[in-house]
Amino acid sequence: MTASLQSGQNFEGMAIVSFETPPPPLQPGMAEIAIDTATDVSRTITELSDGLRVAIDRLSHAIATARQPGKPLSTISAITREAPLASLFVAFLFGVAVARRR
Repeated sequence: MTASLQSGQNFEGMAIVSFETPPPPLQPGMAEIAIDTATDVSRTITELSDGLRVAIDRLSHAIATARQPGKPLSTISAITREAPLASLFVAFLFGVAVARRR
């Protein structure tokens, strides 16, 4: 009785076990890591600049609203134009009061 060997089997029909370690999975190269990092930084900067743009737009709108006649900034601007030294003195006193609190 002759036994024919099939690939991967021994005489009794059992599978042959390979003791070789499989090749390691491919690691990303230094250039790929650098590109990924640069892409992440670019996205973060874009998100920050978009958020800053929204905040600036809100602040600009609030200032424009406050400068309308009869609003606080309009009143302060008018008083400052009429009496600049008195306004400077009031601003100085306000700064002293705020500095003493800290």
